[in-house]
Amino acid sequence: MESVGLNTFLNPRCSFVLIVNLFLLIFASTSLAQPKTHQHEFVVQATPVKRLCKNHNTITVNGQYPGPTLEVNNGDTLIVKVTNKARYNVTIHWHGVRQIRTGWADGPEFVTQCPIRPGGSYTYRFTIQGQEGTLWWHAHSSWLRATVYGALIIRPKEGDSYPFTKPNRETPIVLGEWWDANPIAVVREATRTGAAPNVSDAYTINGQPGDLYNCSSKDTFLVPINSGETNLLRVINAALNQELFFTVANHKFTVVGADASYTKPFTTSVIMLGPGQTTDVLINGDQPPARYYMAARAYASAPNAPFDNTTTTAILEYKSAPCAAKNCAASKPVMPPLPAFNDTATVTAFSKSLRSPRKVEVPTEIDENLFFTVGLGLNKCPQHLKARRCQGPNGTRFTASMNNVSFVLPSNFSLLQAYQQGIPGVFTADFPANPPLQFDYTGNVSRSLWQPVPGTRGYKLKYGSRVQVVLQDTSIFTPENHPIHLHGYDFYIIAEGFGNFNPKKDTSKFNLVDPPMRNTVAVPVNGWAVIRFVADNPGVWLMHCHLDVHITWGLAMVFLVDNGVGELQSIQLPPADLPLC
Repeated sequence: MESVGLNTFLNPRCSFVLIVNLFLLIFASTSLAQPKTHQHEFVVQATPVKRLCKNHNTITVNGQYPGPTLEVNNGDTLIVKVTNKARYNVTIHWHGVRQIRTGWADGPEFVTQCPIRPGGSYTYRFTIQGQEGTLWWHAHSSWLRATVYGALIIRPKEGDSYPFTKPNRETPIVLGEWWDANPIAVVREATRTGAAPNVSDAYTINGQPGDLYNCSSKDTFLVPINSGETNLLRVINAALNQELFFTVANHKFTVVGADASYTKPFTTSVIMLGPGQTTDVLINGDQPPARYYMAARAYASAPNAPFDNTTTTAILEYKSAPCAAKNCAASKPVMPPLPAFNDTATVTAFSKSLRSPRKVEVPTEIDENLFFTVGLGLNKCPQHLKARRCQGPNGTRFTASMNNVSFVLPSNFSLLQAYQQGIPGVFTADFPANPPLQFDYTGNVSRSLWQPVPGTRGYKLKYGSRVQVVLQDTSIFTPENHPIHLHGYDFYIIAEGFGNFNPKKDTSKFNLVDPPMRNTVAVPVNGWAVIRFVADNPGVWLMHCHLDVHITWGLAMVFLVDNGVGELQSIQLPPADLPLC
C-alpha cells in the first residue's frame, strides 16, 4: 500500500478534501452532543379501561394507562402541551426534575400554578440539568395521580456512558394501585365523612394487576430476557398510598441508581420503594431458562391500619425457555418469597445500603437547622357538622400535619404567584422551624396534642442557604413510614434511626462522606431521618408526604426561596399561558 507523502498534503485538491472531511468529523461529533428539544402533547381524557372484570371510565393521558414514557438525555429540554378534556381540574408534576429557575413548570395545584380547567391547556417548558436515571411524571391534583402517570427516562448526554456496563435491554417497571371504583369519588367520600378512604383493590405492574387477580391473567405484563444478558429495570412506585416491596423469583438485583442519582452498586434480592421513589436495578439472565414471577406487595408499617394486602405480578420470561409457545403460557412461573407486610428490618437494611458512588460535597456549615414532626391527627367534630360527617375514630375527622400545622391549599391564587407578585392574604411566612411543643414523639402522646392547627404557612430561605431538616415521625394515632418528597431539589440523606432524634447522640451517625442523593426520603416508622441541601433554586417548593391520603389531610409545607443576585439566580417570568384561578 502506498504511503501518504508530503506531496499529497501539498496537493490543493487533496488538502481541500481532507479539510472538508475534518470539518464534517468535528461537526458530527459536536452535533451529536448538542442537547435536543422534545415536544409532546398530552391530552387528559376519560377512556374506557377494563380491569378486575369491570370497565371503568378512567382518566388517562392520550388514552394510555399508564401514560406515555418520555425518553430524553441529560441536558435536553421538554416542551409538553397539556390539554384537559376531562371533567376534573388537572396539573402535571415532573417528579424529581430540579426545575432550575422554572418553578412555573413544577405542577402542584395551587402551589406553583392554578389548575388547568376542563377545556383549558397549558404548556410545560423545562430543561433537565445534571440528572441521569429514572424519574416519572404524574397528575398533582386531587387523586388523579391514581391513573395519570408515566415514566421519565433520562439517559446520559450523547457520547457519555453509564457508570456500569451497558445493559442489553432496559425495561420500565411502573408499580401502581388500582381502585375498582372512581378514585376521585373515593377521596371525596373520605373528605365528606372525615374517615379514612377505602383501600385499593389491586396493585399493578405497568398497568396490569397480573395472574393472582380475577380476569387479569391474559394481560399479565411480560419482561423478556435471554440467557447471559443483563436487563436494566427502571422501577417506579407510582402507587397512590402504599409503599411496596418488589422482587423477582430466584434472581438478584444489583442496585445502581435511585431517584435519578447513581448509587454505589450493591446486591439484594428485594427492594422497597415508597410512593414517588425510583430504583434502577440490573438483573442478569443467569438462571435456568424458564418463567419467573416479578412480584410487588405492601410494606405496611402502621400497626392496625387497614391496607390492600394483595400481590401484583409480572413475568420474567427467558426467550430460550425449553417449551413451545403454547405450553409456555401454561407453565406456572416460579413464585418468589416476599417479606412480611411489616418487615421493617428488611426496609432498614435496604435503605442503609444506599450510598453515593464516591465522596460528595455535603453542606457541613449549616445556616438553617430545622426540626419537622410529621404524622397524623384527629380533629374534634365541629358543632355545625352532623355525626355522619365525623366518622373517624370516636366521632372525629382524620387530619395530618408537620410541626402541628395542617397545610391548607389556597384557592384564588397559586402560592408562587402570591410570593412573586407580593399578593397579600394568601399565605404567611411563619412556618415554625421547630415543633411548638416538645414531647415524646414516638411514645404515648397526650390526646391534647392530637389536633393540629390549619394554616397556609411557608418557611423563608435565603438563596444559597445551607439547610438541614430533621424529619421526625410521631405516634399520634399511629406511627408510620412516611415518604417525604421535596419539590425543586435533590437532597442528601445523611442519617436515619428509630425513636426520638437526639442531637447529642445521633449526630455521630451522620454520613458526610457518601450519603445517597434522593428527592423522596422514607422516614422510618417510629423514627427519624436527616436531610441536607443548598437552597440554590428560587421559588416556592412543596415538601409533603407522598401518601396522597396524607397530603389530602394536610401533611405538607412550603419553602419560600428568595432570588439570588442576577438573572441566573432568579426565577424566570411566568409564561403567558399560565392558567388563572
